[in-house]
Amino acid sequence: MAYDFKQLDSKLVGTKEWLASEYQSLRTGRAAPSLLDGVHVEAYGSRTPLKQVANVGVEDPRTLAVSPFDPGLLKDVERAITAANLGVGTSVNGQIIRVSFPELTTERRTELVKVAKAKLEDSRVAVRGIRNEVSDDIEAKEKAGEISEDEKFKLKEDMQKKIDVANQGLEQLFKRKEDEMML
Repeated sequence: MAYDFKQLDSKLVGTKEWLASEYQSLRTGRAAPSLLDGVHVEAYGSRTPLKQVANVGVEDPRTLAVSPFDPGLLKDVERAITAANLGVGTSVNGQIIRVSFPELTTERRTELVKVAKAKLEDSRVAVRGIRNEVSDDIEAKEKAGEISEDEKFKLKEDMQKKIDVANQGLEQLFKRKEDEMML
């Protein structure tokens, strides 16, 4: 009987996507629109994500230009960016809000690498949990007589290969982010 690893594969991909999205929100030396993804604006009576009420573009390596779709929201958008406490400066120029990112110090870069490493460890813990779930499932199938002991060992070996590949992918994401932050 062939064991279905589809659920394992999808959970591993989900873990890698989670880590990638977490790394997007970590600031490097360059300004990126994704850094403002966590900002929510009080608009039209509800909290709305910034990207739903404004266009965010890169003006230069350390400046983002935010232009609200509705000019009446200019002050609300500026207030939301300031309240997000991202350590950025804002200035209004006509209908555009310029968000400037200060140069990162070596200490701050080191702190960010530590945060990135902690997120990597969180994703490794998630992968270990996924591995344990699948391993327990394989053990249960053997106890129930659905698979033989030889099949159990083969399946566990196949599972471990998938786990190793996933961990290498997570490590590569971390290395890429670390290199980006230390530039």
